Amino acid sequence: MNETIRMGTGRGAPAAAGAPTFCGAIIFSLAAFFFAGTAIYGQTNSDSAAARRHAAHLQRGINLSEWFAQVYDAKGYTKEHFEAWTTAQDIALIKAMGFDHVRLSVNPQPMFRRGQADRIPEEYLGYLDRAVQMILGRGLAVIIDVHPDSDFKQKLATDDSFVEQFADYWRALARHYAATNPDVVAFEILNEPEFHDRFRWQGVQAKLTVAIREGAPQHTIIVAGAYWSSESELLFFDPLRDANVIYNFHYYEPHIFTHQGATWSTNFVHYLKELPYPSTPENVQAAAALIPDAVNRLQAIHYGLDRWNAARVDGEIGQVAAWAKRWNAPVTCNEFGVYRKAANPEDRAAWISDVRTMLEKYGIGWTMWDYSGGFAVVTKQEGRPAVPDAITVKALGLKMPAVAQ
Repeated sequence: MNETIRMGTGRGAPAAAGAPTFCGAIIFSLAAFFFAGTAIYGQTNSDSAAARRHAAHLQRGINLSEWFAQVYDAKGYTKEHFEAWTTAQDIALIKAMGFDHVRLSVNPQPMFRRGQADRIPEEYLGYLDRAVQMILGRGLAVIIDVHPDSDFKQKLATDDSFVEQFADYWRALARHYAATNPDVVAFEILNEPEFHDRFRWQGVQAKLTVAIREGAPQHTIIVAGAYWSSESELLFFDPLRDANVIYNFHYYEPHIFTHQGATWSTNFVHYLKELPYPSTPENVQAAAALIPDAVNRLQAIHYGLDRWNAARVDGEIGQVAAWAKRWNAPVTCNEFGVYRKAANPEDRAAWISDVRTMLEKYGIGWTMWDYSGGFAVVTKQEGRPAVPDAITVKALGLKMPAVAQ
């Protein structure tokens, strides 16, 4: 989950005497990335036993956001925040509800030393180690999801030197966790890449995969398509030759429903509230009338005309399942959910139930976004224990715990 979409461009300095031309440098750079890609892309995933064994531990999960990433407190990433935001009681509640894994969002920026990215601060790693051990100690698997802010990802999309540093960082982080059980600890390369150039992302992802594999030879790596980890981008590329890989996509379709009321998304959705699901041409009219601009209002009308329902969701997720079958590749959905602020609770639950049901129909594991944030499965007030939201828990096919153990 990310909050902004920005494009960045760069302009190089004039070439020195004897240096390659600007065009030559670009060709050299692209060739380097494509060479990395051809070394690791383009082969059917015929020996994916380790990845499938790991995927069996990733069937029903929840995202732990706003702990090691998306920290909006003015004080930032502090010892006090790490120790108080998500507690052992929260992890016990997650286990008691029936989740089998968590996706732990980790922003690399607070521990990323430019020019020496492989030297991760020990103090920060200590906080992260305690979180990982707390999760594993409850019998939950964990995805270590590298989840930077938008500016970090945009730099990866344009700066080859920065990609090299990021590879150094990942190699060191993977090596740090190489001694953990590879059946229950996985590494997700990058949350929602912001690469509009699919081919560049293929090369970058291949390079990062090699770096992780050098650090942790046995652990499963989770990869995604170029543009915001969408299902259409996953369908674009051929699988990696590395067989110990799980392929990931995020599902928030239709965006106008799942992000209604959000202030960081497409601007007009902040006007919306109680946009219904399933949709019909008739039942969207009241919500559509809240949008002042006629062109944007048409998007809500189209949502009604498209008649979004379980069958439509089935058709979309079925395309991912067909891709997975074609390549014999394990697939997971690491994010799906509906922003709680403006959606009708019953309609939100209906969408969550439909998506979860279709993922399970095709044998695709899932990780809902998120535990206690804007899309949450629990309500949590400072100083008080988290309270599961019964209608959301039911929509996920899970159970309301009598008492967290």
